[in-house]
Amino acid sequence: MINVVRAAGGAVWRPGPDGVEVLVVHRPKYDDWTLPKGKADPGEDDLACALREVEEETGYVCEAGAELGATEYVDRLGRNKVVRYWAMRPRRGSFVPNHEVDAVRWLTLDDARDLVTYPHDAAIITRVAESHS
Repeated sequence: MINVVRAAGGAVWRPGPDGVEVLVVHRPKYDDWTLPKGKADPGEDDLACALREVEEETGYVCEAGAELGATEYVDRLGRNKVVRYWAMRPRRGSFVPNHEVDAVRWLTLDDARDLVTYPHDAAIITRVAESHS
C-alpha cells in the first residue's frame, strides 16, 4: 500500500470592495504564495486539521463552509500528498508573522489566482469564485 500524506486547509474569503477576496500566505521556507494548509495529526479529522492549520498559519479563527475538493500531488520529498480544502470565513483574529508564514495578502479572486505559485491552488480559488457567481 502506498503511503499518502494527508493534509487539509482553507480558502479563507471575505467580501471586499471589488468583490470576493481570498487570503493567500507567503511561506519563506519555500518562497511561495499558497493557500493555508498543513499535515493532519495522527487520528485528526480532516476538517479539524483544516481549521487548526488555518488558525496556526494566519491567526484567523474561521467558520468552515462548503468543501471545495481536494488536490493530489507529489510533495518535495517525493511522497504522494492529498490536501482537502474548505471555504472558510474569518470570525476573529488577526495575522502575526510566525515561523511558517511571514506575510499574508487579501486579494481579489483573479489576483490571487495570478499570484499563487501552484496551479492546484489556483484551481481551488476558482472553486471559490464559482460558488459566488
